[in-house]
Amino acid sequence: MTKITLRQLLDDAAERGYGVPAFNIKNMEQGLAIMEAADAVDAPVIIQASRGARSYAGDIMLSRIIDALVEMFPHIPLCLHQDHGNNEATCATAIQHGFTSVMMDGSLRSDGKTVGDYNYNVDITHRVAQMAHWVGASVEGELGVLGSLEHGSSEKEDGHGAEGALSRDQLLTDPNQAVDFVRATNVDALAIAMGTSHGVYKFTRRSDGNILAMRVVEEIHRRLPNTHLVMHGSSSVPQPLQDMFNAFGGEMPQTWGVPLEEIVRGIRHGVRKVNIDTDCRLAMTAIFRKVALQSKAEFDPRKFLKPAMDALRDLCRERFEQFSTAGNASRIKPIPLAEMARRYRSGALDPKTNMTAAA
Repeated sequence: MTKITLRQLLDDAAERGYGVPAFNIKNMEQGLAIMEAADAVDAPVIIQASRGARSYAGDIMLSRIIDALVEMFPHIPLCLHQDHGNNEATCATAIQHGFTSVMMDGSLRSDGKTVGDYNYNVDITHRVAQMAHWVGASVEGELGVLGSLEHGSSEKEDGHGAEGALSRDQLLTDPNQAVDFVRATNVDALAIAMGTSHGVYKFTRRSDGNILAMRVVEEIHRRLPNTHLVMHGSSSVPQPLQDMFNAFGGEMPQTWGVPLEEIVRGIRHGVRKVNIDTDCRLAMTAIFRKVALQSKAEFDPRKFLKPAMDALRDLCRERFEQFSTAGNASRIKPIPLAEMARRYRSGALDPKTNMTAAA
């Protein structure tokens, strides 16, 4: 089975009311664990790579890993997505190396740390959408700056994240502006800011409406019912994983992630893609610590990596089931990029914003 575009996958998710977890990878072990989980529950997959991951593994290595996964699991539709592209070149080279979807994060300038204004965001996201759609690839845009409503700042992930103090207006996507943004850029999916952030330290307490603004998700969905919404920074940072990490020598301060019930609430209101990275890292590194402490003479990397892969597989399987992604893979027949490009040219995939509700 060939790879699938984000647009086709999220169209299917919207039609059937499920969400799709998007797992970040950097190596073979993560890819295998994710695909084994998907295979176990018949779930389609979004695997994404940041600029940091591309630098770490190399584009050629990452593309070969994905090609191998597609060959090993031919019955599982797989979307390869560029996470937080910072400029046109990042997105273009991703497509060149087999990515079927790219994110153009115009909320920040190309340095990945300076907040971009609205006009800059619209202009660069529109240019990337035009470029990607020529070849049939999908585009995710971002409106609003990812960061914490508690302390008014952003956390860096692989060097990407806003620097300095952020206002509440910057940290919350404006629903009115979202309508204009989608119409002006022609994006296939919209990442919105509502209080989530990168990294493990998302909240200092269990989230509520003051620090996780799910009402923004609901209002944007009301105005853009046909637009696929994306939640970034949506790891739940499960307490058992924190406890295991610390029980075997870790020193992670108590933290709270995005509650699963809030993610499921978002899926009911148009969220189709849910970004998860921290949970995956924590699942594996907690096992590394356990093996290192319990088997101090062990030096075979496989004895660390295999149980870590099992832990990641189990976590991914849980997310596929919790987001109702499970059971949908075998029904989906991927549409080739050339056909997607034809549909973009015909206007068939233009955003449907004429049905948006008034403020």
